[in-house]
Amino acid sequence: MMLTYPNLIPVLPELFMAFMIVLILIVDAFTSESKKGINLVLTLLTLAGCFVIQKVIDRGVTQLTFNNMFILDGIATGTKMFTYLFSFVAVLYVKRYVCDKQMLKGEFYAIFLFAVLGMMVMISADNMLVLYVGLELLSLALYGLIALQRDSVKATESAMKFFILGALASGMLLFGISFIYGGTGGYLQLEYILKAMLSQNDTNGALLVFGLVFIVAGLVFKLGLVPFHMWVPDVYEGSPLAVTTIIGSLTKIAAVVFIIRFLIGGLVLLNPYWSIMLLLLALLSLFFGNIIAIAQTNIKRLLGYSTVSHMGFVALGLVTVNVDGVSATLFYIVTYSLTALAGFGVLTMLSRDGFECENLDDLKGLSKTNPVYAGLLLLVMFSMAGIPPLVGFYAKLKILSALVASGYIPAAVFAVVMSLIGAFYYIRVVKVMYFDEPVKEIVPADTCVFSRTILLVNGALLVIIGIFPTMVMMYCNQLITG
Repeated sequence: MMLTYPNLIPVLPELFMAFMIVLILIVDAFTSESKKGINLVLTLLTLAGCFVIQKVIDRGVTQLTFNNMFILDGIATGTKMFTYLFSFVAVLYVKRYVCDKQMLKGEFYAIFLFAVLGMMVMISADNMLVLYVGLELLSLALYGLIALQRDSVKATESAMKFFILGALASGMLLFGISFIYGGTGGYLQLEYILKAMLSQNDTNGALLVFGLVFIVAGLVFKLGLVPFHMWVPDVYEGSPLAVTTIIGSLTKIAAVVFIIRFLIGGLVLLNPYWSIMLLLLALLSLFFGNIIAIAQTNIKRLLGYSTVSHMGFVALGLVTVNVDGVSATLFYIVTYSLTALAGFGVLTMLSRDGFECENLDDLKGLSKTNPVYAGLLLLVMFSMAGIPPLVGFYAKLKILSALVASGYIPAAVFAVVMSLIGAFYYIRVVKVMYFDEPVKEIVPADTCVFSRTILLVNGALLVIIGIFPTMVMMYCNQLITG
């Protein structure tokens, strides 16, 4: 009997990251407290190494391995490289905060890399169970990161809440997968599920639709759409700022690719059902996300409800079920992650041991005490509000254009009205920074020139991509069309 070995080339970045996680844990165990900085260096080297390996193994064609359960195609390569890049930047933003808060440095970076590994598996999975494994790896790592401050009641409460609600959503997702498995005659491979539906042999329509409802419920929980959104503001508020930075910016790209593969890759023939569900949830998210955010005085909660409304926009792009809409969604989520990264980066770098920059009052008069940080936060708020020429404006415009072209004109009008309402709370943050008198002077804890330079570049990109969006938009379009 001949044994066949899987082709390991497409999975090299994942193997490299798994090896580095083990190495970081071993090095951390044998390193004294004064030399824990080596964990940070190893983490940055891991992300940079994955980026290089991913670029090297990219052949420009789709590669499959592990019985076609793992796929490396255009969208996987492109979104993984965005994930490495944004993760690298996030580590630079949070390194000082992690050190100040004494968050068990070695464990923090190892668990963080486990979360990135989960995102990589989610992005490359072509089988429902592999998708689920990637999702759980990411979720378990996030629970651990949130609860890392064991003495913090808020962090522990958030972790417990996230864990219980996440387990419920995972249960619904598995329940839905089991119905799809039964409805298609025993398939979990997305490609075979699609073929079974096309042939209409041995498929049970009622089981498929029943399973689809649970699958959509489980998926939109990960995005944070209404009515599965309650964990978002609570987890954002209760998590340490370093962890909020990771949850609020990095995880969104993998979640969107996860949904694109699931719904548009495997269950596209059921789109008359899931598109109407997504449309309703998206409109509800735009309404409740923007309205409730107005009443928030905690910036993390405000950005949590803001995320709910942004995910509503993301879902609207998927509703169109065409290349323009899906590529606009990918552009939206990439630029949103970049914007959120800058916003949480500023808040993290303004925080220090004993002080968490999380209330609107903390930002009063920031333009007088820290004009550069105030300017960066202004760019973030205006971009999220969709004010031209910042990138948020173009991202929303592309989603709205795709909606109008697909005939969803009332939904596009509703989204515009909700965006105008949402602009109120973004502008209120700017007003507090520029027109109120300082209550306290905030001295940024991170004095690293490299981190500050990266933050400035991050802010500048919000303007540059907003003025010249074509290259990034064309790249996203290329990733979708393969």
